[in-house]
Amino acid sequence: MAERVDFLVIGSGVAGLSFALKAAEHGTVAVVTKKDSAESNTNYAQGGIAAVMDPADDVEAHISDTIVAGAGLCDEEVVRVVATEGPERVRELMAFGADFDTNADGTLHLGREGGHSARRIVHAADMTGREIEATLLGAVRDHPRVHVLEHHFAVNLLTEHQLGVGSDDLHPRALHCFGAYVLDTNSGRVETYLARATLLAAGGAGQVYLHTTNPPVATGDGIAMAWRARAAVANMEFIQFHPTSLYMPGADPTDSGQAFGGRAFLITEAVRGDGGFLLNLAGERFMPSYDSRAELAPRDIVARAIDDQMKRRGERHVWLDISHRPSEEVLGHFPNIAETLARYGIDMTRDPIPVVPAAHYTCGGVAVDLEARTSIAGLFGCGEVTCTGLHGANRLASNSLLEALVYAHRALAPAVAYAAEHPWNDDVPAWDESNTEHTDEWVLVSHNRDELRQVMSDYVGIVRSSLRLERAARRIDLLFRETEEFYQRTRLTPELCELRNLVAVARLIVECARSRRESRGLHYMLDFPETDPAQAMDTMLGSVASSQ
Repeated sequence: MAERVDFLVIGSGVAGLSFALKAAEHGTVAVVTKKDSAESNTNYAQGGIAAVMDPADDVEAHISDTIVAGAGLCDEEVVRVVATEGPERVRELMAFGADFDTNADGTLHLGREGGHSARRIVHAADMTGREIEATLLGAVRDHPRVHVLEHHFAVNLLTEHQLGVGSDDLHPRALHCFGAYVLDTNSGRVETYLARATLLAAGGAGQVYLHTTNPPVATGDGIAMAWRARAAVANMEFIQFHPTSLYMPGADPTDSGQAFGGRAFLITEAVRGDGGFLLNLAGERFMPSYDSRAELAPRDIVARAIDDQMKRRGERHVWLDISHRPSEEVLGHFPNIAETLARYGIDMTRDPIPVVPAAHYTCGGVAVDLEARTSIAGLFGCGEVTCTGLHGANRLASNSLLEALVYAHRALAPAVAYAAEHPWNDDVPAWDESNTEHTDEWVLVSHNRDELRQVMSDYVGIVRSSLRLERAARRIDLLFRETEEFYQRTRLTPELCELRNLVAVARLIVECARSRRESRGLHYMLDFPETDPAQAMDTMLGSVASSQ
């Protein structure tokens, strides 16, 4: 028996929860989240929300900073909308109860991060994401029309494909979304959730790499599901590597993130914004020789500089040093980081911090318009799972939470209107697991996942080449075929679903990267080291992944 809701939300980060709260005023809402509801990239966001909240700041400056960081691929209309509407969304969060840091006079304490020309980062110490997630979760749990389904894994979106009407022959724009098949990970049953409107807010795909600041849930599920349903996906080559994740001395370099639950511990951009210097192991400050903005250059430039220092000098990390700043300021601004580092014998008020770049943010994703519509009718998207055109070839620091809030709000009106005009589709069949079996060969899943992450890190990382991408494509194609074959004959588990999604996302990243024969923003090619302005496209779709 299918479950029916007016609005199905896939993902429980800031994008999904803020949309769910607003949609609940118009109907019933189910929020599907594959782990505990608080487990999302939002919860680990340290820096904050970039928004013009200071009268001395200027929206035009925020727009300009975003476009400069985006290396010629930002959609200027999108940038203007997000920068202009962002402050109201921040005030809305504060009205919900979010407690952001303030100065002695009660005004917001605003930080500064790389690429920003002013102090405009609204934050809650260095735990902003946790504060936002807790605020929204509290409001969601108190709402009688929102049902949060923890430990439920969205497997596939429901479209004409499930109706057997030859959807492969339909133009993608003729497709409609009717909800999703959802795996209850406790019971092992796949349930059918029918929805009048569906919102994808499933986050990014950092776990496709060995070193990532993302939690284990970030396996690209929303992007992979949308691609399988033949939605437009774009700009997947632009994977942002955060320049400064904690390097664990003495750890296996292929496993350094495991001490933090499968993720590398992020040292927020704000440490550099507050005056932290990057030093090589000889104690030399190197960023001024790479960019006039030094440590406050955009993330792609800083990450490549660190990567270059490590490779040229044969060193496994660099230092991030803020020990020259007053200790009370450091501890006051970064209490969570200081506490975590202290557990590993590092006193950030006295010691430099060993850091390395790690995969951090997926700038591409499911293509959406200004009202969060995907190319499939009835399917909307917001947050890291999407490609809006805001980030272009490189996301400006702390623009991600801002984008999620703005697009969750903008998705509401069109989603409500669509839901009012479209009833549930009762022709969708129940999940069919006939001719599948339980298997003891789960070593295939773990081995393929490890191999995939190694291939992506070796060949599709911060610096790429045509030869590396070609090798990656061959190996990932084999992993894709093996995984799909295993999926077709095996009873579903979360681990198998995650592997299937990771392999699909890896293919998309490589396909988009091979189609962009230039260096731009986060996509740096040894074959084409100089960015060619003539190559920049007038649309946000720098590279579009092909449908299946």
